[in-house]
Amino acid sequence: MKVLVAVKRVVDYNVKVRVKSDGTGVDIANVKMSMNPFDEIAVEEAVRLKEKGVVTEIIAVSCGVQQCQETLRTAMAIGADRAIHVLTDEELQPLAVAKLLKALVDKEQPGLIVLGKQAIDDDCNQTGQMLAALADLPQATNASKVEIADNQAVVTREVDGGAETLAISLPAVVTTDLRLNEPRYVTLPNIMKAKKKQLDVFSPADLGVDVTPRIKTLKVSEPPQRSAGIKVPDVATLVAKLKNEAKVI
Repeated sequence: MKVLVAVKRVVDYNVKVRVKSDGTGVDIANVKMSMNPFDEIAVEEAVRLKEKGVVTEIIAVSCGVQQCQETLRTAMAIGADRAIHVLTDEELQPLAVAKLLKALVDKEQPGLIVLGKQAIDDDCNQTGQMLAALADLPQATNASKVEIADNQAVVTREVDGGAETLAISLPAVVTTDLRLNEPRYVTLPNIMKAKKKQLDVFSPADLGVDVTPRIKTLKVSEPPQRSAGIKVPDVATLVAKLKNEAKVI
C-alpha cells in the first residue's frame, strides 16, 4: 500500500513569534523554520506502518516556497521514500492546499493519506477535512491510534467526551493528534541518505489547480499585554474587586 503524507514548513515551535511593524503578518525574516510538529507525527506513523509491513511506499508532499524542500528532506530522513514539492510563492490557504493534494491523490492513487490535524502557524485544522470532501474519501480526524487490517483503518480519535473508535474503508484520509506517537530522532546517516532520494517538483499549473487566495488578511496584531496580578487580604476584598473593578459578578 502507498501512503501520501503532507508536511508543512512553519516557524519552529520554540521561536517566539513576532508581528511585523506594519501589521501585515508574522515576521519570519531570519527565523528558524521547521516541520510542523503534527506533520512530523504523521510521517512517523507512516514509517511505523511501513516497518510493520503494511505500507510499501511513503511519499512526502509539501506545497510552498523553494525552502520547503528542506522540510521534505527531513521527512525523507525520517523514512519517506520519495517526495513531491508543489512550488509556488503564492500565499497558500487550506482550500488551495487541499485542491493541490487532491490532484496528487488522483495522480499517485495512495491507499492512505495522512496529515497533521493542524498547522501551528494558522491553526486552521481544515486541510484534511477539505481534502476528504474533495476526493470523496472517508476520514478520521484527531487520531491517537491507527491500525490497518482487512483493507480498512481502525482509528481511535480524541473527542470532547474521551475517545471514539472508527473503522473506515481504504483509501481514506487520517489526521494525526499529538498522542499518536513520538517522532524518532533523525540521525546523520539518514540525513545523508535523504539527499539522494527522489524529489519531484511541480507547479500548481502543472496540476491544473488555481491557488489564488480567497481570504484577505486585513491586520495582524499581538494580543494585549496582561496586567500583573495582585494579592488581596481577605474574601470580602476579593468579592468587592470582582464586583466593582472587574465587574464579573
